Amino acid sequence: MIKYRSLFLILAIFAACSPTRNIAPQAISYDGKTAKNVIFLVGDGMGIAQITAAMYVHSEKLALESFPVVGLHKNTASDDLITDSAAGATAFSIGRKSFNGAIGVDSDGKPQQTLLEEAELRGLATGLIATSTITHATPAAFVAHQKSRKLYEEIAADILKVDVDLMIGGGLKHFARRMKDERDLVKELQAKGYRVSDYFQEDFEDLDFNPGEPLVFFTADESPLPAYEGRDYLKTATEKGLHFLSQRSENGFFTLIEGSQIDWGGHANNSDYIISEMLDFDQAIAAALAFARSNGETLVVVTADHETGGLSIKKGSVRDSLVTAFTSQDHTLELIPVFAYGPGAELFSGVYENTGIYSRIRAAFGWK
Repeated sequence: MIKYRSLFLILAIFAACSPTRNIAPQAISYDGKTAKNVIFLVGDGMGIAQITAAMYVHSEKLALESFPVVGLHKNTASDDLITDSAAGATAFSIGRKSFNGAIGVDSDGKPQQTLLEEAELRGLATGLIATSTITHATPAAFVAHQKSRKLYEEIAADILKVDVDLMIGGGLKHFARRMKDERDLVKELQAKGYRVSDYFQEDFEDLDFNPGEPLVFFTADESPLPAYEGRDYLKTATEKGLHFLSQRSENGFFTLIEGSQIDWGGHANNSDYIISEMLDFDQAIAAALAFARSNGETLVVVTADHETGGLSIKKGSVRDSLVTAFTSQDHTLELIPVFAYGPGAELFSGVYENTGIYSRIRAAFGWK
């Protein structure tokens, strides 16, 4: 009997340590009011401490504080307890756990249809807005299918296979000056009917959001500047982008908006960097909430892929002057908050896997 108990214990430990199996997305039953539009905002690297720090430094309440529904998600990858942005965003986009570095593929490396791709097939307008490159892990996971997040040029080529109505972010060089082939993806986008512009041709504030044509605007050749160095387009991109998307299809829209550089501040163990990016991201959240409140048919969901840096706020802190410390220069395992407002918001309360975001958004849309 002792021998069998030992064998059972060994098998249980092996199962617990093995990668998560490739489980199909969870189906969620929902009979409430459905959403016509979904605005999905991801604060990369944003944990509870990052939100807390921004809250106590800011002189006014954060937009995040006004959400009526709050939940928590468990953000493990299929091959590691600690996820990266690629696997974390892929869990959101396809509803399956995947391995670190994965972009839009399951744990077996097989491409799976993403939320954004399904929205497009259902006739919705779609958008991507980021303060990183458009080819970076989080936006890429919604429009590309690659086994490595580092395949930026392959990701850029994948983007042309999806008719995203609006794209705003950095990464012009992955489209215009490619190293692996001689394709000019800017010209290919224009041939598909896109208006393509960039930071060198015109200021973002002067950009015409004409709903009669899909739009791509590159905010940088590589990564955009941090907010504290002058980058300030996220709020405007959110305000104008949501109005643009609402006019692109009578069926509604799905858009991803990422505050990308909260994560970079965590990796740098720089609390000022984190807070400036948090406040910039919160302005985009406020713009999304304002749209949803005036529209009445829009679900707003805000979360993060993981926390970065192990940020803590120490004794001796006062408003406007926090004493901070970090436990890591990488991602951590802490549970991640989820905020929701609008039709279907109640679906996002509770504690669930990060893959549950996918299922809950589909349920809120009323997709069977």
